[in-house]
Amino acid sequence: MSPILLAADLVAILVLVFGLFVPRHHRRDLVVAFLVVNVGVLAVMATLSATSVGLGVGLGLFGVLSIIRLRSEELNQHEVAYYFAALTLGLLGGSSGLSELLVGGLMALVLVTLFLGDHPRILRGSARQELLLDRAITDDGLLRTQVEAIVGAGIQSLTVIRTDLVNDTTTVDVRYSRQDRSGTPKPSVAATEPVPMEAGVR
Repeated sequence: MSPILLAADLVAILVLVFGLFVPRHHRRDLVVAFLVVNVGVLAVMATLSATSVGLGVGLGLFGVLSIIRLRSEELNQHEVAYYFAALTLGLLGGSSGLSELLVGGLMALVLVTLFLGDHPRILRGSARQELLLDRAITDDGLLRTQVEAIVGAGIQSLTVIRTDLVNDTTTVDVRYSRQDRSGTPKPSVAATEPVPMEAGVR
């Protein structure tokens, strides 16, 4: 394996973790996961490149890597993106069939894409909550009215996760705008008119 590619991978994963992920998301527990995945994949790729391992073994190995998931908790979509980026950088750094210039360009492309896609200014006025309503609502119009009374009239999408007719509850996933069209912040739930039902936010 080229020492230049090794150095490029180490620099890229440090930028990914400590330059992008930590300042934006502040999750220390995932730092070690990203670093180990990157270095581990890099080592495996270097080993496969230096030995006469069959193509089937290599494909099987990366098939196992593709189904890795953390059993302790679910990953958010942006965390999955960082996880996949760390894996991709390791694959590129350990490859031997590509030129160093091309590998460096692909690494930079991954980092730039993640920098832009996860930029805090993108949809910064949008928020998401999962609401547990203490009433089973099957009417879409009534459901939207009740949710608007809680989060405000800036609903972007409303998805019913579960309607429990036995326990009389409805769980919804709502994405909404934190500000109204005039640019003023929406009033809190306590400041709105009381609604004929209570809602808990989970």
